[in-house]
Amino acid sequence: MFNWIIKKIIGTKNQRMVRKLTPVVTEINRIEAGLQNEPEEALRERTQKWQAQFRAFHTPPFLGGVGLRIADEAAVDACLEQVEQYFAALKKHFPSLEDDYIAQGRWRTVSFDEKKQRIDRSREAWNEIQPDFDAIEQKMLNDILPEVYAVVKNAARRLCGREMIVCDQPLGWNMIHFDVQLVGGVALHRGMIAEMATGEGKTLVGTLPVYLNALTGRGVHVITVNDYLARRDSEWMGSLYKYLGLTVGCIQNDQPSHIRAEQYRCDITYGTNSEFGFDYLRDNGMASSKEQQVQRGHYFAIVDEVDSVLIDEARTPLIISGPVMAAESNHQYERYKPLVDQLVRRQNTLCNRLITEAKEAAAAGVLEQAGLKLFQVRMGQPKNRALARCMEDPELRRAMEKSELSLYADTQKVEFFRLKEELYYFIEEKSHDADLTEMGRNFLSPDEPDAFVLPDIATVYSEIDGDTSLSEEARLRKKTEMQDRLSHQGQRIHQISQLLRAFCLYEKDVEYVVEENKVIIVDAQTGRKMAGRRWSDGLHQAV
Repeated sequence: MFNWIIKKIIGTKNQRMVRKLTPVVTEINRIEAGLQNEPEEALRERTQKWQAQFRAFHTPPFLGGVGLRIADEAAVDACLEQVEQYFAALKKHFPSLEDDYIAQGRWRTVSFDEKKQRIDRSREAWNEIQPDFDAIEQKMLNDILPEVYAVVKNAARRLCGREMIVCDQPLGWNMIHFDVQLVGGVALHRGMIAEMATGEGKTLVGTLPVYLNALTGRGVHVITVNDYLARRDSEWMGSLYKYLGLTVGCIQNDQPSHIRAEQYRCDITYGTNSEFGFDYLRDNGMASSKEQQVQRGHYFAIVDEVDSVLIDEARTPLIISGPVMAAESNHQYERYKPLVDQLVRRQNTLCNRLITEAKEAAAAGVLEQAGLKLFQVRMGQPKNRALARCMEDPELRRAMEKSELSLYADTQKVEFFRLKEELYYFIEEKSHDADLTEMGRNFLSPDEPDAFVLPDIATVYSEIDGDTSLSEEARLRKKTEMQDRLSHQGQRIHQISQLLRAFCLYEKDVEYVVEENKVIIVDAQTGRKMAGRRWSDGLHQAV
């Protein structure tokens, strides 16, 4: 009650934060009202002015190393001219910077060697002040934020009534930023998460911080959940950015490297989280030279649907797989498939019997026993259709949940492990894993009890080395045989495990589809087919 009264008086944390941003919104609207009387060129001139201010913080094209030693005097002079311009622009931020670096033409009368020395001294001076650049840039961005947001809002106002082509369809522009969207734009620039209801214009909100940070020239990434939205927003919102004089790129699936590099060189680049992620992996793991890399750095990013991208889709790791020995792997999987198929059928029969027993126990009023059997089915076959129908009964659902809580509450978990061992295998649906029990291992390999046990190679090697009756050649032969046996046994265990996962966890036309005799993964979040993607660790071959 007390907390409720306090919140009514001073408001929630969110309400207080919004109130703090109100003066900024008022200032944006005041500036924007003044811009309505200015010509269109004035907006683009502001863009160019701000870009020039931030360009001073980019690293000058210093000549160095071998390049400086072999450069002719014309190249050295050109370098000194550019360095002079950079330092002149930085003088107001660093008053202590020596005037010698920005004195026009002072270096023209000195010798060639002295010019080279001057470049080295300029590089050293640059390295001394560079650590302060980030803080100065952030202060500049915060200082110009109201005027920048006013320019974006005014540009949106001027675009109203115009028609543009978006995804090959004509679309009229009829959007102007409301105050709530200005608040969201300020929050995004400050690194906060802006939660907005459907229809409040999240896409338009993003244009404010994206344009502001794109002025630095370091590149802004806008991350969407699928290729269609990336293309749509790059063309739709891109018309606003281009109107203000910025360049816009879009990363799409199956784009060649040279096209991707061009898109990343734009001021603003749209794409999906997986495309940005895979490009990063390729740049840092597969590219052998700077020219083969497509990304130019990571300065600022806006994530659309942040909960989906950073929570839901984050459960799927991005992995670049190596070459697959398809023929040999597929042959081994075909060899073990009949065995695993029989095992799955046995488990299916067992689970159906357990569900029947659970229903009989529930009808007799023994809900505790019914709950245990239903929980046992969920461990062994979570996608069982009969189990799903049972879960529609509130009484049976409560009984199963109560049994689950009591099993996990037991620190020894004796009953929990006993129920597991009555199955052929158990499934961890969350981690997408399946593991054989003792009963399952005996079914698959009744004549070889140690078929699923990997020997301790260090112990075996020690025993071989300690056997004085063996010659050196015999020891080497025994070690090789043991290594081959271990490799074969490990591969067999792995392939059976992957086949088990393929049978129990990956359903056709849900997790994947088959087209032209090829398995194509379906994105769990978007429902779109992901051609060219493969599951790792042999799971794709197993499916």
